[in-house]
Amino acid sequence: MFHKKRWAVAALVIALAAVVLAACTPTTETVTVEVTRVVTETVVEEGQTVEVTRIVTETVVETVEVEPEVVAGPKDLIVCMAQEPDTMYPYGGSMLAAQAVQHAIYENNFTTLSYEYQARGLEKVPSLADGDAVVNEVEVNAGDTAVDAAGNVVAVEEGTVLINSAGEEVTFDGTPVMMEQLVVDFTMKPRVWSDGEPVKASDSVYSFNVLADPDTPASKFTVERTVSYEATGDLTTRWTGVPGFKDSTFFINFWQPFPEHVWGGLSAAEMLESEITSRLPVGDGPFAIQEWIAGDSIRLAPNEFYYVEDQPYLDSVTFKFIPDTNQLIAQLLSGACDIGTQDGMDAGQAPFLIEAENNGLLTPYFQTGTVYEHIDFGINSYGDYGDGVGRPDWFEDVRVRQAMTMCTDRQGMVDNILFGRSEVIHTYIPSVHPLYPEGLTEWPYDVEAANALLDEAGYVDGDGDGIREDPTTGVPFHVTLGTTTGNEMRQQLTQIFKENQLECGIDVELYYLPSSEWFADGPDGVLFGRRHDLAEFAWLTGVEPSCTLYLSSQIPGPVEETVPGHYNPDQTFAGWGGQNNAAWINEEFDLACNRALGALPGTEDYIQGHTDAQVVFSEQVPVIPLFLRLKVAAARPNVLNFGVDPTQNSEMYNIYEIDLQ
Repeated sequence: MFHKKRWAVAALVIALAAVVLAACTPTTETVTVEVTRVVTETVVEEGQTVEVTRIVTETVVETVEVEPEVVAGPKDLIVCMAQEPDTMYPYGGSMLAAQAVQHAIYENNFTTLSYEYQARGLEKVPSLADGDAVVNEVEVNAGDTAVDAAGNVVAVEEGTVLINSAGEEVTFDGTPVMMEQLVVDFTMKPRVWSDGEPVKASDSVYSFNVLADPDTPASKFTVERTVSYEATGDLTTRWTGVPGFKDSTFFINFWQPFPEHVWGGLSAAEMLESEITSRLPVGDGPFAIQEWIAGDSIRLAPNEFYYVEDQPYLDSVTFKFIPDTNQLIAQLLSGACDIGTQDGMDAGQAPFLIEAENNGLLTPYFQTGTVYEHIDFGINSYGDYGDGVGRPDWFEDVRVRQAMTMCTDRQGMVDNILFGRSEVIHTYIPSVHPLYPEGLTEWPYDVEAANALLDEAGYVDGDGDGIREDPTTGVPFHVTLGTTTGNEMRQQLTQIFKENQLECGIDVELYYLPSSEWFADGPDGVLFGRRHDLAEFAWLTGVEPSCTLYLSSQIPGPVEETVPGHYNPDQTFAGWGGQNNAAWINEEFDLACNRALGALPGTEDYIQGHTDAQVVFSEQVPVIPLFLRLKVAAARPNVLNFGVDPTQNSEMYNIYEIDLQ
């Protein structure tokens, strides 16, 4: 592993040196030129010596340095990425590589720059202050659909607990209950499809209906909490929420328009595979796909009907697929690529990219993003892997989780793996997030304190072999830690973690699985089947803090079974699509998170709910938050208006204004 990486870096350094030398070598040429000069000669005239000045033009052959003629040509941008997109159909997948190209062929309705939302394809972001979002008071009766006090969509019946418009919990007894209902209006800018047809509000409604179809494999969370989504004009739509649903992101409940005049004859299932949706779609963005050569490239040309005058600036864009990072960087250096995207680079290339920047060859971008690595405890496992059945109940005691967190050198991981360019995190959002609270428990790297806490919890090394034992069974504290194969960063951090834990008397065995196995749904999947001791992977957070990942209502398991040991004896599992793989149960956290989820942004409930949830999370450590992943990208110096943002996932979001100098 080490030698392979060393020689790869050496090869890139040689390539860098060659480019630098080539850039510094003067170009010479032998040319024939006419030279005109003033000549002063001494002559004898009439017996006297005098100086005579005259102008002489001569033809001479000289060797001169020739500046290459700069010929203005087409602005053809070449973007090199490591992965080939799986589909161009927005509801067909979520690959970052696909999103990069989709930014070119579909207009951004919103961007999410720097932990905020901005309108692009819409006239504005709706708000309660401006009146294009309102909270109405409506009457709810038996049989009506509403969101109950626990945040679930229910048909109201006797005994249902609701939140009335005064903010009070009431148990429905047949008497009508007044509840709050959100209504939001959106106005599109006058956009045009790449075939010349205008984009209509009904195209957005069509997109919503496709998403709602059971054959569309995408989250139905907001769909299930929608009473209606309708066109109110040629360019306007209105979203009406289910009573009781206080959506914290109500202002983005506008659906990406789909070209109904082209796709309308397809079923939702057919749209997943059809050529006209997944390969060569009609879009309303700045570019349109001209050609897709499988395994090689996608070529785009400007959308001649794009609604923004004088954009895009480029004459064409080609996305090339180069899986090998060294080859990708070599092509950047040679000029065969103008941009290298983040899916093809990571912090391991930082030293070389910085050297290339110092020589004026590349502009690298290092940005902490919203993807964070973490190690999850298997607090409550499932089935025959269950606590006390297949293994001791290692992690139910919070002191064990806290000790193992203190025994993890997270800053060392950042320094050694990410060259110090990221940060250790202590919750599920970074410290620069506007909702990052004071009062978090930030566990230091403190081996002595960690060992003392494990002693206090009763895990001691009784036989002197350096490994602690379970106080109940005497079983050595031997646990496994799994993650995905083929990821050098994860191999490094898991090895550091293993060595760290030995200092605290815990023996960690590492194993690696293909992503398809690791992330498979339960009950057979290791991660979401809750069949792990420790599990390392990454979650994506964003503008909204992702407290939902750790709700006890999100524990994976069969929906027909109740959650053992839950404070609510009627709480069922979330199905095998649940996200709380640690199966952490904490009533205080649930109350705080649901308080935030049930409030609107800027309100006290929203802010305090997210604050309290993070304080509980950081103290209880159901997972060990490690660090933020770096977004690493690079571009040639002549690429203009390119950048990487922490909360905008793809760096190609503004391809309409990227230019070549």
